[in-house]
Amino acid sequence: MKRQLKSHRTFSTAFKLEKVGLLDKGKITAKDICQLYEVSGTAVYKWKRKYSKLDTSERIVVEKISEEKKNIELLYRIKELEQIIGKKQIELDYYKTAIDEISEEAGEDLLKKFKPR
Repeated sequence: MKRQLKSHRTFSTAFKLEKVGLLDKGKITAKDICQLYEVSGTAVYKWKRKYSKLDTSERIVVEKISEEKKNIELLYRIKELEQIIGKKQIELDYYKTAIDEISEEAGEDLLKKFKPR
């Protein structure tokens, strides 16, 4: 097998500026440029660092929800769920008391009589 030699290509400054401009606007990705023009990713990022009009000293950090905020939301959710459980427990106690009272008036144990099998 013969080894193919890659030809050394150079791109004009205008070409690089155009592609970096498209990258900055988000109209094309570095991966797309690499595939379309058979350029290495390293070269594309060097162009971007050299010709980009965006401030390269600034980094934009995109974070998911912060841990503190997440914990506060979880604590709030726990509080809501505890309130719901408390209300259901009060209802349950009320129904148990009502069944006991009705059982006493009827003179028989209604829980045993109507318990599902």
